[in-house]
Amino acid sequence: MVTTLEKDTALALGSKIRALRQRLKRTLDETATAAGISKPFLSQVERGLASPSITSLAGIANALGVKVQYFVDTPSEERTVCRANELKFFGFADSANLFARMTNLSGGRQLEAILVRMPPGQKRSEVTTHAGEEFIYVIEGQVSLTLEGKTFVLRAGDSAHYESTVPHSWANTARKETVVVWVGTPRLF
Repeated sequence: MVTTLEKDTALALGSKIRALRQRLKRTLDETATAAGISKPFLSQVERGLASPSITSLAGIANALGVKVQYFVDTPSEERTVCRANELKFFGFADSANLFARMTNLSGGRQLEAILVRMPPGQKRSEVTTHAGEEFIYVIEGQVSLTLEGKTFVLRAGDSAHYESTVPHSWANTARKETVVVWVGTPRLF
């Protein structure tokens, strides 16, 4: 006998599969073929009328370009929420800046968010390039952002989004601490 919990679990899994498939604009037929299962079976799974085996779920995940964990992991506070009172700032020997990770990098996430506290009078950071993209948002203070030799002054409320392959550096040009949110692909500072 199938319990209500099992029905709810099958329905939640099916809904998650259908939502992702539709977001990716894939048909039932395309997805089923790529997953190595039948179209009617995939339809039943999406409607919560059938439960896939681990092998079938792995095939569906692969067909939709995600890991199996995407379908079985449920959001939890530890993996999803960052509480302000739990931020832990850290530094590096060659930088006066302080950094606090605002994202959890587990589960193969593609973005990292860092809260950066930059003291006044800070020297310009080293010019860097690396793969990916970066986004910065100035919460308070002022940042001088240099991209390929061109400098932009960003004040509280301003933001910038750029390819990380472009030579870039930044400095606090305010007379007080500047606080910035940096978002980009995971890397070492």
